Amino acid sequence: MTPKTQLTGASGPTTGASAPAAPGIDRVHGTIQRIAANVEQVLVGKPEVVRIALVTLLAEGHLLVEDVPGVGKTSLAKALARSIDCTVSRIQFTPDLLPSDITGVSIYNRQTENFEFRPGPVFANVVVGDEINRASPKTQSALLECMEEQQVTVDGDTYELGAPFMVIATQNPIEMEGTYALPEAQRDRFTARVSIGYPDRKAELAMVDEHSGHDPLGQLRPVADSAEVQELLRIVAGVHTSADVRRYAIDLVTATRELAELRLGASPRSTLQLLRAARAQAALAGRDFVVPDDLQAVSVPVLAHRLVLTSEARAARRSAPDLVRQLLERIPVPRGDTHDERG
Repeated sequence: MTPKTQLTGASGPTTGASAPAAPGIDRVHGTIQRIAANVEQVLVGKPEVVRIALVTLLAEGHLLVEDVPGVGKTSLAKALARSIDCTVSRIQFTPDLLPSDITGVSIYNRQTENFEFRPGPVFANVVVGDEINRASPKTQSALLECMEEQQVTVDGDTYELGAPFMVIATQNPIEMEGTYALPEAQRDRFTARVSIGYPDRKAELAMVDEHSGHDPLGQLRPVADSAEVQELLRIVAGVHTSADVRRYAIDLVTATRELAELRLGASPRSTLQLLRAARAQAALAGRDFVVPDDLQAVSVPVLAHRLVLTSEARAARRSAPDLVRQLLERIPVPRGDTHDERG
C-alpha cells in the first residue's frame, strides 16, 4: 500500500497547528484526506503533487500540469475528477480544434425557427484539457472567459457555468514541434502549476506491483460530490487572513516585479490567487487562520509559472522557481500573532 498524503506543506507541519479550529475545518481535512487517498491509488509516490492539486481545488482555481510524457499528467487530472461525483468532461486539444468545439455553438432549429444553444464540453464541473498547447491560440483563448468569470459568451448571449468549476490542463514542455506556447494572459489564469517528475525506485516498484494487473482509474469511485465540495469551498473562503499575512503576500509579489532577472513579474491577480491558495493550505493543516508558512508552502507553484525571465537569465540557466525560493529567504517574515484580528 502507498503512504497517505501529508497535507501540511512542503516543509512539514505549519506553525500554529495547536490553536482550536473553527467548525467545519475538520470536515475539510477529513474529506480532502479521502480524496487524496483516492488519487494516490493512481498517482503513486507523489504526495506533494497531490497536495498542490487539492489546494488548487479548494482555492477555486485551475491547475496546469506540465511534464514529460508518461509520468501521470492525465492520470492525475482524471483521478481527481473521478474522486468527485460531479460532471466531468475531457477535451483533447489538437491543431484543428475550434473554439466552438469547447464552448458550444448555436444551431438553427427549423421547427421553432430559432437558434438553440448546444453547450460544449466546458459545461462541466471538472474540465480536463489534455495537451492544451497543441491547439491554436484562438482556440486556447476560448478558455479565458471560462476560467476567469465562470461563464461563456456565444453570439452575444452569456451562459453561466456550473459550480464548482475547475480546469485541469496538461502540456508537454519538451516536445515543442507543432505546439503553441501558452500566452502570459492564459498562464496567469492558472492558479498553480505542478511538474510531476519521475518516481523514485520504491514508488515505481509499488506502481508496477499495484497497476500491472488492473487499471486503477477504472476502479476509482467517488468519495465526495459537488454539493460537498461547494460546502468545503465556503468553509475555506472563511479562513482568516491577518493584515500582517496580507502584507507579506504583497511584499512577495511586489518583489518579483523588481528582479533584474525578470522581464515580467507577478500580476495583482497572482496576489489574490496566492492568498486563496494559502487559505486552502491552512484548512488542509487543520487551521482556520493563515500563517506565513502557508504562503511559503504554495508560493512556488502559484507564482513561478507567471514569471517571464529575461534572455540573459535564461542563458545563465536561472529558473523561476529558484527565484521565488530566493525571495522567500530574503523577504522578512511577519512574527506577530496571525489570528488576533477576527471580527
